Amino acid sequence: MRADTSDDSLVGYPRIKMVGSFEELIGTPFRDGVNALCWRRELPGDFAAVVRAVGALDEITTIDDESLRALDLSAAGRVARDILLEDQRLLQAHGLSPILDCIPAYPRDVSDEPVPTDVYSFHVDSATTETDTWLCTYHGASSEGLSNEAAIRRVDVPATRAALLKAYGGQDDADFRIYLAEHCYDLHYVPQSNAQLFAFGVGNLWRIATAWPGCLVPPCIHRAPATRQGHPPRLLLIS
Repeated sequence: MRADTSDDSLVGYPRIKMVGSFEELIGTPFRDGVNALCWRRELPGDFAAVVRAVGALDEITTIDDESLRALDLSAAGRVARDILLEDQRLLQAHGLSPILDCIPAYPRDVSDEPVPTDVYSFHVDSATTETDTWLCTYHGASSEGLSNEAAIRRVDVPATRAALLKAYGGQDDADFRIYLAEHCYDLHYVPQSNAQLFAFGVGNLWRIATAWPGCLVPPCIHRAPATRQGHPPRLLLIS
């Protein structure tokens, strides 16, 4: 199952609302079932040049502003760098703490647990107080989304739940549900057979709903794209 990456891939998803500016992105409330806001952008500049200047990486590397400014870049690379700095400035001005990561690959969950809990699994973000997730992919494969109506929690798949109960060694009761939450098993999903995925796209700045007490909409289900040998690293802003 692959995500639709066409220009119209975000059309027809009622939980996604398109906006036309940063001010609209930050000022639009989540309501009426909408749990993802997208500011679609076609960004100038050469973001691949930024990735090349960072150099070969074996693990996720955060690029701070000082390191970003120190990169030796072409004119087009400098345009890309200015956009990266400005996006972070916009978010910081509204009390957010964005980080810019260059990502060759994410760690995989190699345990034998019934529910994988790495970011390659469809999941929702969670918090104890009101907050949202912000993200933008500037280079490389983008995140993928899954509509809530086309997903089922992994812990609600009968065979998976039975395996979790066996690992837990108790009854399917309130304490078991606490166990699921403590291990983040209840935050992960699988697509239903008829599910259509969507790509977040490169250059688009997103604000997506998280699971927090009192949230008026379901959290947005998403995952990191699969990484393969030879694929370029992702350049990702997240807050």
